[in-house]
Amino acid sequence: MTRKEAAKRIDKLRKDLNHHNYLYYVLDSPEISDAEYDRMLRELGALEEKFPDLITFDSPTQRVGAHPLEAFREVKHSVPMLSLSNAFSEEEISDFDARVKKILGSDGEPHYMAEPKLDGLAVELVYRDGMLSIGSTRGDGVTGEDVTQNLKTVRSIPLRLMQERKARVPALLEVRGEVIIGIEEFKKLNREREKRGEPLFANPRNAAAGSLRQLDPGVTASRPLEAFFYAVGRVEGAEIETQDELLKVFPKLGLRVNPLVKLCKTVDAAVDYHRKMMQKRDGLAYEIDGVVFKVNDFKQQERLGTISRSPRWAIAVKFPPRQETTKILDIMVQVGRTGALTPVAIMEPVNVGGVTVSRATLHNQDEIDRKDIRIGDTVLLQRAGDVIPEIVSVVLSKRTGKEKKFRIPDKCPVCGSDAVRLPGEAVTRCTGIACAAQLNGLVAHFASRSAMDIQGLGDKIIEQLTEKGLVKSVADLYSLRVTDFMKLDRMGEKLASNILNSIENSKNTTLARLIHALGIRHVGDHISRVLADHFGSMDKLRRASLEELQGINEIGPQVAQSISTFFAQKLNVEVINRLFASGVKIATERPRAGAKLRGKTFVFTGSLDKYERDEASRIVESLGGKAASSVSRKTDYVVAGKDPGSKLEKARELGVKIISEKEFEQLIR
Repeated sequence: MTRKEAAKRIDKLRKDLNHHNYLYYVLDSPEISDAEYDRMLRELGALEEKFPDLITFDSPTQRVGAHPLEAFREVKHSVPMLSLSNAFSEEEISDFDARVKKILGSDGEPHYMAEPKLDGLAVELVYRDGMLSIGSTRGDGVTGEDVTQNLKTVRSIPLRLMQERKARVPALLEVRGEVIIGIEEFKKLNREREKRGEPLFANPRNAAAGSLRQLDPGVTASRPLEAFFYAVGRVEGAEIETQDELLKVFPKLGLRVNPLVKLCKTVDAAVDYHRKMMQKRDGLAYEIDGVVFKVNDFKQQERLGTISRSPRWAIAVKFPPRQETTKILDIMVQVGRTGALTPVAIMEPVNVGGVTVSRATLHNQDEIDRKDIRIGDTVLLQRAGDVIPEIVSVVLSKRTGKEKKFRIPDKCPVCGSDAVRLPGEAVTRCTGIACAAQLNGLVAHFASRSAMDIQGLGDKIIEQLTEKGLVKSVADLYSLRVTDFMKLDRMGEKLASNILNSIENSKNTTLARLIHALGIRHVGDHISRVLADHFGSMDKLRRASLEELQGINEIGPQVAQSISTFFAQKLNVEVINRLFASGVKIATERPRAGAKLRGKTFVFTGSLDKYERDEASRIVESLGGKAASSVSRKTDYVVAGKDPGSKLEKARELGVKIISEKEFEQLIR
């Protein structure tokens, strides 16, 4: 690269870095990931090293950050809060060790204090005679922002230094640390902001910075901030010789130190610490983005000195980034085993945390609308817990106007049935009973004990039947032969015959069981019996209007809509007709003559010792009674088991008779 080309590239990098510094430090609204910023800064540093005459006083390599916000009073640090040089591999740890040893020569073997690199906002607290006098942000390293009143609201920051175990309180102590927000607290904070319609924070670091830099201390006080301490500026009235000693003194003064700090006496121990912290990272309650190694001896630190923007005696070894920027090329829809339609972003491949990511789930339409995600958008991507790719936000400044909004289709992309989002639900679902995407789950439910009760038809057998194309809908079960089963792995004639006998026996069923077996959303065992009692036949049920369904006791608008939509699908009706054509017959369930429960309505609450809830309900109905799911004035008995719920209170309010399980047994004998 010629000098002219280098000058042009250096100018471009400086402008871009200054712009992103402004977005990050002043507006708290970053548009690029830390990894991308670091790459640009390292490129600029390499070019300036090659062409030193092009270095200017205002280059980003010559300063730590941007100017502080004008709304806060400026505070000048007595000792600059310099940033650390970054490393990204174990080899660079060894290189750092070699540089340190070369400068120190025979001046002792260096030991290293290893500390997790917290991902928050750096601050300085000044204690005079043990009392907190002023607190400030790091700012540009030389001048920060006065946020004393806000820092006082952070409970892990002592307002007066303690004197545990006769620790001497220095006359002056300028202590440095990091203000953070824990991962779970961050998630809770974002959920609350979402409910209020406020913009979400991109990550815990962004949340901590935004919370501490509030003009109203009351807002800061409402945020779950915490702090760890790890360094000092000026100290008067105390002699501390090593970083290890400093971190042992801090807790005695009431200053919180991260419990994961460790003294490493060799570079191999430092490398091992880095590896272990990589493994621990996902299990921590807070975010860390690397580890920091500091020469332990302060005299050795003084001899090593500093370079333009960072000390020679310390280095930050960053972990692979969790966030990157990329572009959405398209959005496709996947259909899950339960019929849920899930939008998935197809993106330009990007390396996040050492893994190439090209797809990320968008969850549902509400999530797409909330984040205003469009095809063609540039987005900030992260791997949640270093596992699941997640789009954090859209980089709005990258929009060109050619981006396309996306809506989840109203037809299933697999089978063409209606895709419906029921009231009160966030997920859009396919309503087809013959949808290939959810076939295994549909068949398993159809064969379950509370439905058609086909014994021996387990998940592995069902998977093979569908994979080989022997079963394309639940109606195909009644066309299977022994020869079909013999095509399956680990299948003998006896087992095949037993399953076929169970399939044949299932043809004689009740209307309630068959309705339940169809897998209509929100129609379980109890609602199936309600529908069977009301309509008496499958034909009457499938022809029922939405208004008629809503008029049935215990059938609400959501359930009625689900039933109506299911029977409106042509493919679903075809499957039901095939079931009857295959010999499925509805037997009429008649209550025992003279049953004493005839006309009585029961509601169960809590857990029963002797009966499952469904079993108890069936007993009531077999004796002429009715089992309801909610308490009303029409309820005759509420059977209260262990740990009863709100139904018990409702029964007391309405004066409904409450009986025990033992009393229920006496009634059904």
